[in-house]
Amino acid sequence: QVQLVESGGGLVQAGGSLRLSCRASGRTFSFYAIYAMGWFRQAPGKEREFVAAITRIGGATDYEDSVKGRFTIFRDNAKSTVFLQMNSLQPEDTAVYYCAATKSSSRWLDNEGRYDYWGQGTQVTVSS
Repeated sequence: QVQLVESGGGLVQAGGSLRLSCRASGRTFSFYAIYAMGWFRQAPGKEREFVAAITRIGGATDYEDSVKGRFTIFRDNAKSTVFLQMNSLQPEDTAVYYCAATKSSSRWLDNEGRYDYWGQGTQVTVSS
């Protein structure tokens, strides 16, 4: 029903920047049905973890502590797209980054169980 397609991943040196994009689409998709979209990541040998999220209405944001001040999540509702601007990247940021969307109006956006749709992921590699 809903497709999430990430883009923008790649290889960058420590201290560099990348911007990820996630576009939502589908035959029966309405962005009005989406309460929030977010980003999660899974590093090698680690479990998937929350990175950032943003609500469709109001643009309230939530960030994992380790990325605060470095990453910025923002959205373009007209394009059904959410972005993750990643600055001052460090090797520990290396991971597959997944876009997710939730229809639920429940807060707790750092809980992956709240999300209904997931993208395929995009690889971010930060070299030291």
